[in-house]
Amino acid sequence: MTASARPFVAPTPTASLRWLPATKWLRSYSRAWLIGDFVAGLTLAAYLLPSGLGDASLANLPPEAGLYACLFSGLVFWLFCSSRQTSITVTSAISLLLGASLGGIAHGDTSRFRALAECCALLVAVIGILAWLFGAGSIVNFISESVMVGFKCGVALFIASTQLPKLFGFAGSHGGFWGQFGHFLTHLQLTHFPSLITGFVALSVLIAGKLFFRNKPVALFVVIGGIIAAGALGLGNRGVKLIGHVPQGLPELRLPRVQWSDADEIIPLAFACFLLGAVETAAIGRTFVAKYGGRLDNNQEILALAAANLAAGIGQGFPVSGGMSQSVVNENAGARTPLSGLIAALVILLVSIFLTDLLRNLPQPVLAAIVLVAVTGLFKGDALKHLWHADRAEFITAFAALFGVLTSGLLRGVLIGAIISLVQIIRRASRTHVAILGRIPGTGRFSDLDRHPDNEGISGLMIFRPESGLVYFNIDHVRDAILNSVRAQPTPPRAVVLDLSAAPQIDIQSAEALGGLADELKADGIELHAVEARSSVRDRIRAAHVDAKLGGINRFSSVADVIDNLTSATRPSGAVPQEVLT
Repeated sequence: MTASARPFVAPTPTASLRWLPATKWLRSYSRAWLIGDFVAGLTLAAYLLPSGLGDASLANLPPEAGLYACLFSGLVFWLFCSSRQTSITVTSAISLLLGASLGGIAHGDTSRFRALAECCALLVAVIGILAWLFGAGSIVNFISESVMVGFKCGVALFIASTQLPKLFGFAGSHGGFWGQFGHFLTHLQLTHFPSLITGFVALSVLIAGKLFFRNKPVALFVVIGGIIAAGALGLGNRGVKLIGHVPQGLPELRLPRVQWSDADEIIPLAFACFLLGAVETAAIGRTFVAKYGGRLDNNQEILALAAANLAAGIGQGFPVSGGMSQSVVNENAGARTPLSGLIAALVILLVSIFLTDLLRNLPQPVLAAIVLVAVTGLFKGDALKHLWHADRAEFITAFAALFGVLTSGLLRGVLIGAIISLVQIIRRASRTHVAILGRIPGTGRFSDLDRHPDNEGISGLMIFRPESGLVYFNIDHVRDAILNSVRAQPTPPRAVVLDLSAAPQIDIQSAEALGGLADELKADGIELHAVEARSSVRDRIRAAHVDAKLGGINRFSSVADVIDNLTSATRPSGAVPQEVLT
């Protein structure tokens, strides 16, 4: 295999540097990869520059804050990430969450607002480091994809309500989605037509770019075109709002000037930003793992996210996350390793030092158009349609998250989404499936009668198999499912066989509940026999002193053995088994 064809090999953690993957893959870095990484870095920078400006506007922060966030997070993320194509950036969802949440805390003080945004990035880093230390990478799996679909759709609509007034050239409102959208509709008479025309032209070019030049830096060309048009046509003199002064050079690296009470007040916001960032970054990594193979270390991605936010906070930026569209651009441009992210950050560094003065003439409607087109990727109409047809319960979950964002705001929307996800987990765990078994024809094995109607029922017997561990929050459902099925039979069975082979664990409350189930069945003249339990389950049943009620549970008897014993005990001497006759 040639050096150029050599596949990217994920680093194998060592005891000393397992938390710094770059130290591994850099040792085997091939010069043949450099061209792909360099081109990908340049292309990625062309996407990150307008993204940083636009999302800073969403966060109600000056444009340089977006550049600094992309710059400093990019300088460190590549060292820590385990995914080779994931790009770190500011995102629309987190930026809007900041803009919508910090206004009431800052009380109109712009310098305080910015300091709180920087502090939020540092708190995200602290939360991420703690999550990494405790190995909490699996936390991202607790937010279901349905919740994220609904949340992102709600965010897309919310962002649209904030950017439409800017596109039409008049001041927007504050507050929730309904208030902002209502303000837009009732103030259309204030439309500033030079601004609208400027924004509409930019919007048209961006839409054409998405249709005909996918994964090309069209937004960068729109930014350059907007700057040139503003100077050539004197758009500022015609009333079109421009982005204004952007400081040249690098910011002072420092901690934000906030009080401890300020940090305490924004902890819920920081946790929401961390949750969004961790889920999005993990989702991007999983996408690439599914495409290229390998293994994603969720815990390592959380450490990379924490390091990136630490750098962004110290560098006067705001919280960052993995960006799906930017990561796809990075991949399609030929990125071979995370080095492309460093190259993109170095390009932004050069722009920040030498070229920021050119940004002062960028029209605000052009920036609004860039944001509006960018967030169309958040609104997953096809995903909602799929959920509607595939699983109505999941659709309701997604719609609840969407509605929560639109009615309760972004921060509460995130919390609503997290709560919905946890409720889903608890509901599913508490309603474990209890299969009714029948004999597979011609064998001594048994499987679910609902899935296999051709299975043979055993006359006078019913066989049940709970398909999860038995614990305090699902045992009532299991017991009720068995009793309801037994009592629904026209002729009550003589005995019930309980197959515990699919139950890896049982707690004391559940073991005692099985003893109570045996008593209820016995009162109806029905025996209960539990079989094929694992050793730990048998120990717990014996500790609860209910093994005798369950037929003297042991490690030798199978479902077939118990059925044979029960049927032979009731079969007249010399009779031929019914199974043989059929």
